[in-house]
Amino acid sequence: MAAPLTLLLVVAVTIRAALYRSSLAEVIAERVEVVSPITAWKRVIEGLALLDLGVSPYSGDVFHEVGDPHIKYLSCYQAMTAFVSALGVRKQKFALEADRYPQDCLELIRSPKEMLYIPLKVAMFYLLNPFTILSCVAKSTCGLNNAVISLFILTTIKGNALLSAVFLCLATYQSIYPLTLCAPAMLYLMQRQYIPVNYRRASFWWFVVQYLFMYLGSLFVLICLSFFLLGSWDYLPSVYGFILSVPDLTPNIGLFWYFFAEMFEHFRLFFLCVFQINVFFYTVPLSIKLKDHPVFLMFMQLAVISIFKSYPTVGDIALYMALLPVWSHLHRFLRNIFLVSCVLLACSVLFPVLWHLWIYAGSANSNFYYAITLLFNVAQILLVSDYFYAFLRREHHLIHGLYLKKKDGSEATLVLK
Repeated sequence: MAAPLTLLLVVAVTIRAALYRSSLAEVIAERVEVVSPITAWKRVIEGLALLDLGVSPYSGDVFHEVGDPHIKYLSCYQAMTAFVSALGVRKQKFALEADRYPQDCLELIRSPKEMLYIPLKVAMFYLLNPFTILSCVAKSTCGLNNAVISLFILTTIKGNALLSAVFLCLATYQSIYPLTLCAPAMLYLMQRQYIPVNYRRASFWWFVVQYLFMYLGSLFVLICLSFFLLGSWDYLPSVYGFILSVPDLTPNIGLFWYFFAEMFEHFRLFFLCVFQINVFFYTVPLSIKLKDHPVFLMFMQLAVISIFKSYPTVGDIALYMALLPVWSHLHRFLRNIFLVSCVLLACSVLFPVLWHLWIYAGSANSNFYYAITLLFNVAQILLVSDYFYAFLRREHHLIHGLYLKKKDGSEATLVLK
C-alpha cells in the first residue's frame, strides 16, 4: 500500500502547491467559510508583529489563539499520517469476531481484505477533500488542531493512556471543545487495555481518576507555562472567553453569528448558554448509548463539535468526514445519503455565490446567506443521524439476525425508536 499512498501524497502536494502559487490563494484566504477570527493566518501574522514590538498580542481584538503558528505548514500532512496509522491498527476487529454472530449476518462482517484499504481511503478522503485543500491554501491554523486531535486518536487506539491524555490536553488548550472526547477515550482504554471484562467498580473509578489526573495535570502545566511566557493572564479571556462569548459576529458557516446579530442584548447570555451547551450536552446520552463502541462515539463527538462550535470552518468538517470510509459497512442501512450528499454539495457551491450577491452585488441580504448556512448544518445533522441509525440497526441485526421473522413466519419490519 506504500505506492498508492506515495502517489496520493504527490497529487495532494501538487494540488496545494499549484493553488498556493496561483492568484486564487489570496481570495481563498479571505473566504469566511475557510477561515474564522480564530484560525485566520492574517491575524496570526499581526499577533506575531505585536509580539516582536514588545506588545502583548492579546491586548487588542486581533489575536485569539494559543500555540506556535509556525507548525501549520505541516499540520495537514501530520493529520493525514496520524489518521492512517490510527485506523490501520483496527483491521482485524470484525473479521476475528465472525463466529460470535448468527450465520445469516456473515455478509455484514467485513473481511481482512476489505479492511486492508480503509487507511488508504481515509488518507484519500482527507488529502483530496476540497475542504482540506482550501484550508491548507488559506493557511488556516485549524489544520494544527486537526493534527493534534488525530494524534490523540492514534495514541488512544494504540492504548497509550499518558500520550492520549497529553494530546487531548493540547487539543483542549487550543479550542476547549475537544474536552468532550475525554469520554470515548476513557471508555476505549478501559475496555481494550486496562480493565478486564468483569471489572470491579473500584477499578473503574480508579482508572477514571488516573486519566483525569494526567489530563488535568497536563492542562495545568500548559496554562502555567503560557502565563510565564507571556507574563500575564490576558490570553485566557482573549482566547477562551472569545470562543465562549462569541463577540465577533463575522459571518461563517456556523449557527451563531446571524442569531446573535439579531438578538436583544438582555437575552444574549441565556441563548449563548443554550447554544454553547449543545456541544457538551450530547456527550452523556451518546456515551451511555455507545459505551461499548467508543471509536464510533469518538466519530460522533467530532461531528457534533464541528457542527455546533462557535466559529466553525470547512477544515473542521473535513476532520470527521475523513473517517467516513471506516464506516463503509453501514452504507446498506443508510436512508438519506444521496439526498444529503447533494445538499452538502449544492450548499458548498452556493456559499460564494450568495456571499457575492449580498456583499458585492447588493441584490441579496444576510438572510440569503444564513439560509444556506442553516441548510448546510441541517444536512450535516442528517448525515450524522443517518450513520447513527445505520450503526444501531447493524448492531441489532448482528444480535438478532439479518432476516427477521414474525411468529407466523412472515417477514418482519424493523423499526428503531
